[in-house]
Amino acid sequence: MTIQDQDVLQALAAVIDPNTGKDFVSAKQVKNLLVSGGDVAFDVELGYPAKSQIPALRQALIAAVRALPGVDNVSVNVSTKVIAHAVQRGLQLMPNVKNIIAVASGKGGVGKSTTAVNLALALAAEGAAVGVLDADIYGPSMPIMLGVSGRPESRDGKSMEPLENHGVQVSSIGFLVNPDEAMIWRGPMATQALDQLLRQTNWRALDYLVVDMPPGTGDIQLTLSQRVPMTGAVIVTTPQDIALADARKGVTMFEKVGVPILGLVENMAMHVCSNCGHVEHIFGAEGGKRYAAGKGIDYLGALPLSLSIREQADAGRPSVVSDPDGEVAAIYKSIARQVAIKIAAKAKDFSSKFPSIKVSHET
Repeated sequence: MTIQDQDVLQALAAVIDPNTGKDFVSAKQVKNLLVSGGDVAFDVELGYPAKSQIPALRQALIAAVRALPGVDNVSVNVSTKVIAHAVQRGLQLMPNVKNIIAVASGKGGVGKSTTAVNLALALAAEGAAVGVLDADIYGPSMPIMLGVSGRPESRDGKSMEPLENHGVQVSSIGFLVNPDEAMIWRGPMATQALDQLLRQTNWRALDYLVVDMPPGTGDIQLTLSQRVPMTGAVIVTTPQDIALADARKGVTMFEKVGVPILGLVENMAMHVCSNCGHVEHIFGAEGGKRYAAGKGIDYLGALPLSLSIREQADAGRPSVVSDPDGEVAAIYKSIARQVAIKIAAKAKDFSSKFPSIKVSHET
């Protein structure tokens, strides 16, 4: 029996991507299909990083084609290609940065920076090129959380190289000032410093830049949201009513400037006693989950109030690298996967496809 391309595509259409719920054929992810006698070869291109899932996906695809009569050999290459997606109207993408993810909260102390760093590390663990911008001028925490110290190099006297650890590039005001020095700056000065950190860092071919936003919805946050080309924002809150009241303001701010909300993370959702295993909802139960459902925002997951999360971040080895196979790391990885998949489903950025138009007047 002669195998036709259509037979192979029909078999592959039965394989569903567990992350998107769609088959690879209708999603136009099957590329370079080649059928020669009993040999079948093709590529599958994912729009999100999934290094840990590729072996299982590959096996499922091979099994589907092998079930066809007359097939002797199946060669499948599964790869990831992260592309640039649309940002706020009127803004151009940054060179060497495909997608910018803002991690924000309405108030401080809800675990925003811990979420940001673990999100970045989880994306990197899945094979993406990732950077972190520490945008909290008054309380930079990324140097401690990523275990990075030292001064950035400048090769041209105008820009600086990002520092790197755990496979993640990072830029922070914390690298440029004394650790005990207070940044006693007014809003415009802090905003200018942030703009320089963002645009004068030589980011190296990033799929995702995670921006750890300063807490609140004041002048600095608003200016950043208007000037920085953001693909979307992740909101971090605790279940507590006071935290949720401020998280709502953060959501509203992003909505007003046209930044899509990628989802909500509920931090410190419960405490599990390390001695007896008793679960206690110290800050209330599922307040963030109810808000997300009412607002129509994706609920990305809930993290426990855990001593290990704090200890690992303070030691410069956050949960995703300290205990990559642990329960907490699995939650962060699930959150990162959902964020990446949601970005992949967004509209592409076409600004680079259009030529610049010049109008001239001939005499």
